Amino acid sequence: MLSPDRVERFARHIVIPEIGGAGQVALSRAHAVLVGAGGIGSPALQYLAGAGIGRLTVIDDDRVEPSNLQRQTVFASSDVGRLKAEAAAEWIAGFDPSLACTPVIERIGPGNAARILADADAVLDGCDNFATRLAVSDACVAAGIPLISAAVGRFQGQVAAYAGHLPGQPCYRCYVGDAFDTDDCDSCAEDGMLGAMAGWVGSFAALHTIRVLLAGVSTLGDPQWGRLHLLDGLQPGMRTLRIAKDPACRACSAG
Repeated sequence: MLSPDRVERFARHIVIPEIGGAGQVALSRAHAVLVGAGGIGSPALQYLAGAGIGRLTVIDDDRVEPSNLQRQTVFASSDVGRLKAEAAAEWIAGFDPSLACTPVIERIGPGNAARILADADAVLDGCDNFATRLAVSDACVAAGIPLISAAVGRFQGQVAAYAGHLPGQPCYRCYVGDAFDTDDCDSCAEDGMLGAMAGWVGSFAALHTIRVLLAGVSTLGDPQWGRLHLLDGLQPGMRTLRIAKDPACRACSAG
């Protein structure tokens, strides 16, 4: 049950038939993990906290730089030089003290992903390199955790939910293949980004995460596994592609 003050705080959710009281209670009991507190993770974190997700984990080993402030909305000028995950957790504590937020100051990879993600109900990955994304995806498949993957650059973004642990559903590796595991493909090129574009992608990824967490609890809608939503900030518009499960994928189709 929700206390009277929590009912008041989330009243605008509770009156939505697609969420309702049962959905809000489910969100309050959920654990969402964010990989990266950058351009995508920052606004996503704000909306996940605003939705009342009871437990949040933020994974990031970087520090806040002045150039981050154009799009990473949980940080202020006074945060420059601080660890992003710790500053993000502090923001959560000020925004809603009822939420639990754990900062993880590690670079996630094949050696620690399983441990860090172990008890998550959903993982939202907004990191900036393919090798990390693949390590996170593989760990999610192995642990049976839904993954929401989001990326952005300049005026384009993409968001998709993956459930490679489920029969017939693709994982992120089905989409990008194995080439980006190598070190020379570790980082995406830095070619600029409109700050508001990162906000659009981050908030859309948060919406997708909420949809996944409420699957089977409310009528918000199906999680849309394997549907890649491409966001265009120049047109503007959005189109959706369906990703097929790769029968040769070494993460979700082994054997």
